[in-house]
Amino acid sequence: MTTTPYDVAEHLRTSEESAAYLEACLEEGNGDAAFIAKALGDIARAKGLSQVAYEAGLSRESLDKTLSGENLKHFQI
Repeated sequence: MTTTPYDVAEHLRTSEESAAYLEACLEEGNGDAAFIAKALGDIARAKGLSQVAYEAGLSRESLDKTLSGENLKHFQI
């Protein structure tokens, strides 16, 4: 039996599902900016990172780096 990592982005198919996921992450995140950025990244990947970057006027790489949450580990919102 082979297992694969769970990727929430594969299960966010509608805007309503994405909104519910973000709302749950905001409640669970306790103001952790990196956690929220990661949730936004999951939603962007579900929609298509390149499309979201284009709509935001950013490069895909810049958006991906920003939404990874790596640079926000010590921030609270």
